[in-house]
Amino acid sequence: MAGRQRTDRRPDTARTDAGADRNARYTLTSLLAALVPVSLARRAISVTVTPDRTVYDRGDPVEFTVTFRNRLPVAVAVPTPHQRRWGWTVAGELEASDERRYMRSQPSVFRFDGGERKRITVTWNGRFERTADRHEFVVPDPGEYELRAFVATREGRYQPSDTASIRIR
Repeated sequence: MAGRQRTDRRPDTARTDAGADRNARYTLTSLLAALVPVSLARRAISVTVTPDRTVYDRGDPVEFTVTFRNRLPVAVAVPTPHQRRWGWTVAGELEASDERRYMRSQPSVFRFDGGERKRITVTWNGRFERTADRHEFVVPDPGEYELRAFVATREGRYQPSDTASIRIR
């Protein structure tokens, strides 16, 4: 039934991507989340980066899991200045690329229910994307590299994040 709207719903209860009614967004937990100060909400979110292993051969894909957790028993909402709610880097490069990212400047919100965990598995292809002269993928030199995941809060604000080291041989 993906892509089709059910006809047994009232028009004012259109479904969101998460499958919940938009009107249900304003539940008691959402109202409580609005009472949690943004500075506390940012600090309530913990981030953990866990690679599937710590040593990789050059050019091998690197799979890692990013876990976001709301440490509070109440819902929180963390505002983000753009549509990006979270991101990851390898050696400081966003998504292991030097390509400029054009993000809609429309703000967004990263929402969590009380105690909620969100787990995302990411696979980096093991190469850095270069776009300066011609578009190419470069195999990194052997060495230590840092994976980082973060909540995309406004610059200059506390940004929940975590890092993990991997070695490429």
